[in-house]
Parts: sequence; C-alpha cells; structure tokens
Amino acid sequence: ESKAARAPDKEISIQWYIPSVAKPSKDTETKILLLYAYNTNPVVIGDIAIFSTSVFSGHLWIPLARIISLREKLSDLKKQVEILMQGSKSFSNSIPTSFLEQSEALKISPSNKPKMSDAKVDLDEKTEEIAKRCLSEVKALLSVGPTPSSPLTEIPFDVTLQSITNLEDMFDLANGCILTEGNILDWIISLLH
Repeated sequence: ESKAARAPDKEISIQWYIPSVAKPSKDTETKILLLYAYNTNPVVIGDIAIFSTSVFSGHLWIPLARIISLREKLSDLKKQVEILMQGSKSFSNSIPTSFLEQSEALKISPSNKPKMSDAKVDLDEKTEEIAKRCLSEVKALLSVGPTPSSPLTEIPFDVTLQSITNLEDMFDLANGCILTEGNILDWIISLLH
C-alpha cells in the first residue's frame, strides 16, 4: 500500500491524443481526443470501494481549429489580466521595493503570504466580456449534454492569473495538465459530469 498511487486532494488530469490510425475523411474537420480522469474525494488506488465511487474518466472529440482558437483567446485574456494586475494598487503595494525588503519578507512568513498569481483580479468591463466569451467557449467544448450550452452571464470562479494560466495549460495540446485548484476545478468537473 505504501507504493500505491494516491490523490490526496480532488484533481483532474487532462491529456490530448491525435490518433494516427483514425484519419478523418477529407470532408470532415480534424478532431482531437481529450482524455480526462478526475477524483471527487481523496483516493488511494488500493482502496477499491472508494476508488470505484470517487474516480471518473472519459473522453471527448473536439475540433482542432476550435482548440487552437480558444488557446489564442485564453493567451490574450492572460495578457489582459497581467496588465490589470500591473496597474492595480494592491499589486504594486505588495511588491517589495528592494532586495533587502524582499529577503526580509521571505524570512518572516514565506508560506503565509499568498502568491501574486493567486490574487483575485478586478476586471474592467472589456476584460470581463473577453473572459465570459472564453469561458463560454470552454463550456461549449466540454459540455457533454446533447443540447448546446448557453453563453455565460457571469464568471463561475474568481479570476486570478493562476486560474487563467491553468485554463490555458488545459488546452495545451502538447502537454495536457493536472488541475488541483478549487473553484475552477469544480467548474470543469461540473461540465464533464
């Protein structure tokens, strides 16, 4: 049991796959296979009872062109969030002005200070609309129901630099990702469930 794989927290693993054998015909668009697995409770693979009720997996065929387009939009959104963070007073006030202040801050409480990437960003109207469009596209791509999903009217999680980076990483076809963050993870799982 000490060598058994564990998932101490709720998480989702995303991988992308392009099957080389199953080439689409010329008149259909190229699709990529999204493979996912997630757990809703902490899991130890040796505990079959919990494993069978807490671990879920599946796959979705997603058009390549839509993934590429979404990734570009998420990259643009991330840049907008970075610009807003740089302009915010809370961001500039929390940055130490000298190397000495920075090293003192690290000595005092390195684990108690939240990372800047985890700070909630106050979005301006333009950036909020961009975020809603991007997240509506994510919802449309990942919703497993037969009916088309409606556009989002509000953002379902706190927008942080880390949450947008996680979404961008999720649609990185070369690497995939593992998400362990709270609200964004819950939202993604709700789309796939």
